[in-house]
Amino acid sequence: MPTTAELIEAIPIIISLIIIEGLLSVDNALAIAAMASHLPGKQKVMALRLGIFGAYFFRFVALFSAQFIIENEWVKLIGAAYLVHLLASHFARKKTGGEHDSLGEQAVKIAGRGFFATVVSIEFMDLTLSVDNVVAAVAMSDKLWVVCTGVFIGILALRLVAGYCIKLIERFPTLEDTAFILIGFVGAILVYQLLAHVHVNAFQKFIGICIILGLSIWYSDSAKVRAVLGPPLRMTLPPMRAYAAVSNVVVNAITWPFRRLWRIVSKST
Repeated sequence: MPTTAELIEAIPIIISLIIIEGLLSVDNALAIAAMASHLPGKQKVMALRLGIFGAYFFRFVALFSAQFIIENEWVKLIGAAYLVHLLASHFARKKTGGEHDSLGEQAVKIAGRGFFATVVSIEFMDLTLSVDNVVAAVAMSDKLWVVCTGVFIGILALRLVAGYCIKLIERFPTLEDTAFILIGFVGAILVYQLLAHVHVNAFQKFIGICIILGLSIWYSDSAKVRAVLGPPLRMTLPPMRAYAAVSNVVVNAITWPFRRLWRIVSKST
């Protein structure tokens, strides 16, 4: 059991995870709904239920890898690079004019037409997002109980927080991108810690996350802030695209067998 001091020290990390997982859960919940939207009534309800169940199940399954990630620095480094990849690939998909496909919109394009193919697609997505969930939690803390708390928060966020976050994103559209900025931030911090052999404490990470969240809301709500921050932010897109170009090759090579199996199953139904 953690001591009182450890609990107090973990509070900033847990709050940070609530913010990150809450925003990420919006994409998860919206994607499940989007992927099942073409099905008829009862099948749609069943696909939605199976999708939420899969999100819960795979998060619990992913927890079994958490201790291994924590104990091996090379795995943590790969995980950190993967979090930066999520940030870079998200913004690399931006079209001219700043528009991009959301996870839900991408999901609709690739979901199978039949019930079984749709459920397989949803579960594959749930597995991917569960890995993201655990890696992000490990990047925030190397204590297993904190990671478990973060994953549990992710499970609760799917049910409880996502609805509030959807309303918040409707009010501040930039927050849809903020989730990826936050996981990219914690990934970059972890890379820095591992390569420079320095320690960034929980409070410093929390302050960084609060600053990013505050600036995102301010950016979304103020034309003047967008005018000031827009140009330097656009300058970050070329290096992100370059990173994504490399990381996508690696990620696609690793996930190719699973994606191939998914396509075969989808086409056969």
